[in-house]
Amino acid sequence: MPSHLPLPQDPIVAIATAPGRGAVGIVRVSGRGLESLIEALTGRRLAPRTAQLAVMRDARGQAIDHGLALHFPAPGSYTGEDVLELQAHGGPVVLQLLLARCLEAGAEVDPATQRPRLAHLRLAQPGEFTQRAFLNGKLDLAQAEAVADLIDAGTEAAARSATRSLGGAFSREIDALAERIVELRTLVEATLDFPDEEIDFLERADARGRLTAITNALTGVLDRTRQGALLREGMTVVLAGQPNVGKSSLLNALAGAELAIVTPIAGTTRDKIGQTIQIEGVPVHIVDTAGLRDAARSHDEVERLGMERSWAEIELADTVVFLHDLTRQGEAAYESGDAAIAARLRMVDRARVLHVFNKSDAVAERRRGGGGLCVSARNGDGLNDVRRALLERAGWHANPEGVFIARTRHVLALQRCAAHLASAQELAARADAALDLLAEELRLAHGALGEITGAFTADDLLGEIFGRFCIGK
Repeated sequence: MPSHLPLPQDPIVAIATAPGRGAVGIVRVSGRGLESLIEALTGRRLAPRTAQLAVMRDARGQAIDHGLALHFPAPGSYTGEDVLELQAHGGPVVLQLLLARCLEAGAEVDPATQRPRLAHLRLAQPGEFTQRAFLNGKLDLAQAEAVADLIDAGTEAAARSATRSLGGAFSREIDALAERIVELRTLVEATLDFPDEEIDFLERADARGRLTAITNALTGVLDRTRQGALLREGMTVVLAGQPNVGKSSLLNALAGAELAIVTPIAGTTRDKIGQTIQIEGVPVHIVDTAGLRDAARSHDEVERLGMERSWAEIELADTVVFLHDLTRQGEAAYESGDAAIAARLRMVDRARVLHVFNKSDAVAERRRGGGGLCVSARNGDGLNDVRRALLERAGWHANPEGVFIARTRHVLALQRCAAHLASAQELAARADAALDLLAEELRLAHGALGEITGAFTADDLLGEIFGRFCIGK
C-alpha cells in the first residue's frame, strides 16, 4: 500500500448489483462498527460469515423485504473493514428503499449510546469498495484492476486470464523480479559505504551475471504481459480499399453476420461500420470503411466526408487490411487507384498493412502480390489464413491458459524497467563503473515495477483507475 495515502474513514453504502430487474439484488455497506446498524435493519445480531434469513425493516418497523443478510467482520472481508450485505429481491424500487433505509438508519441515534449508529455513512463512489480493499492491503493494484477486467471480460480467455491475475499470478511474477533487483541494489548500495572495495565488487557479487539473469526473466514477463494486454484490449483492424472490392462482404464473413449492406453499387458504405469478433479468444475490433478513390473526382460531398473518416481510422489502426479485387487486376484505372492508396499508406507510420486479394472464387488463376493472401468473402475460402495473419501481426503467440490479464500501463512500466536495466548493464560492463549511477538505475527499475502493484503509485493514477469501476464494486 502506498504509505502516503490515508486510510478511508467514512462508512459507505451502495447497490452492488447491476441496474434493472433481477432475481436477486445486493446492497453493500462497508465501514467500522456495523453492529448497531445491523440490529436496526434486521432486528438482531448476525453470526459472522453466515447467510441468515432476515426481515429488512424501515424506521416504523414495517418490512421492506425478506431476504438474506451476511456480516463479514474486519479484517476478514473484501474491503478489510466490517461489511454488511443485504440480499433482497432484485427489483429497483426494493433496492432503492433498502439503500435509503441504510442511510437513514446510520444517521439515527442509537438509544444505547446516544450517538448516531453509523455517523457519516454516505453513498460509495465508483470503485470505492475495491479501492478500500487495496488501501487495506487485501489486494495489490494489479489484482484490483483484475477485478474490473474480470467484470468487463469479453471473451472466455480474457475472463480466465483476469481470474489468474486476480489470484495473484501476475503480481507474483512482478514481486519475484522486484526481489531480485532489491538484492542487487542492497549489494551495490552497501558497497558505496566502503569505497575501497568498489574495484572488485562487480566480480565478487557477479553483478553482471545477476543483471543478465534479471533482464532475461524480465523479457519473458514482458512478453506475457503484452499477450495479456492484447487479450484485454484487443486489436483494431481497418478494412481499406477501393469501392466494390468486397470490404463489407469480408466484414460480414469474418463476423458471421450480415452487418453491412452489400450491393454492386460503388460507394454503398458511406461511413464506418464496426464489429468486435474473437480470434482464439483475442478481441478483434474490425472497422469497415468507405471505399477510397481520388476525392477530386468525386462530386458527392457525403462520399468525400466518408473517405476522410476512412483515412482517420487508418491512422489509428493496429493493422490495415488493404483489400484488392482479383477480378479487376490488369485494369489501368483500377491499378492506378490501388497504387495511389498504397503510396498514401506508406506515409502512415502506425499502419501495418496486410494485403488481401478478394474474389478468388471468380477467377481461374489466383494472381496476387508478394506477401498477400487470397480469399473469397463469398464462400469463406482463405478466411482462416486472414485470421492467423491478423494474430501474427498483433504479436499473439502465447497459450491463453498461461496468460494473465494486463493493461497498457503495465507494459509501459515493464518497458521502463527494461530500459533502466539496460543502462545498468552498460555501466556494469565498464572497467571504471560508477556504482552510484548503477545504484540509481536499479532504483529506477525497482520503482517502475512498484507502479504495477501499487507500491509506488501516484494518487491521481489511483483516482483514474478506480473511477472507471462500477458503483458498488
